[in-house]
Amino acid sequence: MAYTKVSNKEETRSIKYLNKDFTSFKNQLIEYAEVYFPNHFNDFSEGNPGMMFMEMASYVGDVLSFYTDTQLRESFINTAQERENLYNLSYAMGYKPKVTSTSVVDLEIFQLIPSIDNGGGMYIPDWNYSLDILENSSFLSTEGTTFYTNEITRFGVSSSLSPTDINIYQYDNSGNPQYYLLKKTTKAISAEILTKTFDIGDVEQFKTLTLFNDNIIGIESITDSDGNIWTEVPYLAQDTVFDSMENTAANDPELYQYNHQTPYLLKLKKVPKRFVSRFKSNRELEIQFGSGAAIEGDVIITPDPNNIGLGIKDGRNKLDVAYDPSNFLYTKSYGEAPSNTTLTVRFLVGGGLKSNVKANTITQTGKLLINPKSNLNPSLFNFSKGSIAVNNSSPARGGGSGDTLEELRMNTVASFSAQSRTVTKNDYIIRTLSMPAKFGRVAKAYITQDDQITPYTGDPTRIPNPLALNLYTLGYNDSKKLSNLNNATKTNLSTYLEEFRMLTDAINIKNAYIINFGIDFEITTFKNYNNQEVLLNCISELQDYFNIDKWQINQPIIISEIENLIGGVLGVQTVDKVDIKNLNSDALGYSIYRYDFKGATKKGVIYPSMDPSIFELKYPNEDINGRVITY
Repeated sequence: MAYTKVSNKEETRSIKYLNKDFTSFKNQLIEYAEVYFPNHFNDFSEGNPGMMFMEMASYVGDVLSFYTDTQLRESFINTAQERENLYNLSYAMGYKPKVTSTSVVDLEIFQLIPSIDNGGGMYIPDWNYSLDILENSSFLSTEGTTFYTNEITRFGVSSSLSPTDINIYQYDNSGNPQYYLLKKTTKAISAEILTKTFDIGDVEQFKTLTLFNDNIIGIESITDSDGNIWTEVPYLAQDTVFDSMENTAANDPELYQYNHQTPYLLKLKKVPKRFVSRFKSNRELEIQFGSGAAIEGDVIITPDPNNIGLGIKDGRNKLDVAYDPSNFLYTKSYGEAPSNTTLTVRFLVGGGLKSNVKANTITQTGKLLINPKSNLNPSLFNFSKGSIAVNNSSPARGGGSGDTLEELRMNTVASFSAQSRTVTKNDYIIRTLSMPAKFGRVAKAYITQDDQITPYTGDPTRIPNPLALNLYTLGYNDSKKLSNLNNATKTNLSTYLEEFRMLTDAINIKNAYIINFGIDFEITTFKNYNNQEVLLNCISELQDYFNIDKWQINQPIIISEIENLIGGVLGVQTVDKVDIKNLNSDALGYSIYRYDFKGATKKGVIYPSMDPSIFELKYPNEDINGRVITY
């Protein structure tokens, strides 16, 4: 490639722009001098001082070319090599990098409580002595790794989400239960909480603080000297966050009746005191606060939904201003900035490969945070607190060194595509099942377009919405049997999805139908096999196959798979019959819905109804009947 410059005073000279390294620059300069200055400069030996200037010019050109290429390369997520640049690009595209990954483990926590006579000579656990171990309690492994809990462990509350196992631990001299052993299972992560304080002086817009430490996981909390809590948000323009509130009669008299299955209510809370955090390197975390002041007062920026366009009290009219109808809480202040206070930052460190400890190694209690109780026997209460023990029956998994450079690229691209929005039907399913369990557990979910299943038939009282989606859901009861979600869980789910749904989408949360069934089968066995043992193995395989965790809404039953499953059991010679029948007695605990299994069977496949439904083997120990036949 050559560029020709035409001048009235000079002859035409050709300049090449393809040179990018030191040698190419030098050779081109020599060639340029030979062509255009043959009479002035013709000694190109290494000892000629003129060559020094040519090499210096080539050196400068090489350096400039290198930095130009490097800057261009570091501007794109797919080609950047510097970790700090990749961090900045990731944040710009909505992904928060991880410098360390924590391991997660299921902790079994034990507690002893005394018994009490219920008045009829029967001794039952005295639940007054059951403890509430608060979040942020710590436990230690024999290898020195610290694990801490991020949810409350309530021994006195048992549900399908968090059952309490009860066993008699000790009898008194009269043969009556004296102490009961309670067991709860809770999640814990490998982390340790550290604290650092910062003295803040005069207000400063977008105040920035920096933490330095190895293996920083993230910010746990920030409080100021006045007791105010500062909330972390993904970006400073976001002024609302999810907030959990105990489901008590004082907080919500209507939804309180469901607190056994839904212990917390999900609310949106406005947070003027907020901050963002971003990693600058593997051991440097930057914390940034808001600007501290809006361009205009919030009274002007934030309209009242009841009087939009009517003007405000000072006489200024807002009819000519466009507002986003999806967010009346938005302001331009980007949050408050701290001033004349002391900030206490609690942050988590830990994780890494060494946090993947073996099973039965987390056996020591660390710092336990326990709710105090009054009007109890102090010695018994202290005995209950001192009886707390812990163990992990399974190893801790998931600990690692954080995102590699390639993982940063892949995760950033994936995050940018999602943009924290639910766009497809699968996005809604994932978001629904991702709602934290403390707000109510959604066990099954299925989504379809409104009126896709029951088309509009001309009913004037029913108006179909082509932009609406029907979300069919089911949960578990205390015995982990399928049941409809209670109103508290549905309210939480509605609040949760509202923050992620597209503006034009409407979500109708409905109950899916439960179809209960039983199985009768007949087999023949080979000689020299115990018929009863073979039969029990067949029933065990069917119980595992129809485990409700493996079944989804609108999943069909394939009879050939059941026959192959039974036929594959050691000792089975032939499968002579597999009969699936509907069970719908409300008095016996089954679903009230009848279903024609014979009419729904086509070519060996039992299809669910057109209305979203799920097949459930409700009582696996009773609803499977097998028989060994002989000829």
